[in-house]
Amino acid sequence: MIARIWHGQATLSKAEAYVSFLGTKVFSELRNIDGHQGAFVLQRSLPSGDEVEFIAITLWESMEAIRLFAGSDPSAAVVEDEARALLSTFDDHVVHFEVASSAGIDFFS
Repeated sequence: MIARIWHGQATLSKAEAYVSFLGTKVFSELRNIDGHQGAFVLQRSLPSGDEVEFIAITLWESMEAIRLFAGSDPSAAVVEDEARALLSTFDDHVVHFEVASSAGIDFFS
């Protein structure tokens, strides 16, 4: 299993709308892609108090499955126009890690 990790930020006033966008649009579309295994979005308020940081972790069966989502360059971030309008900054590229082990969530059954 491959974890695809991406980072972005939104102002406090747009953070809730971004999370809603993920839940209603992005996650539902990901479920329809062969090889998608799940997703998490982590968030935290930044010390400034007016920005929220997000880390998106999507889980994939293989790099081939990631290419179905991301296209020919799997390291390129996929950031839809609606998300771009809500985010103040975001990574243009992602990193991929092989999931070596897990606890509490059985990804390997």
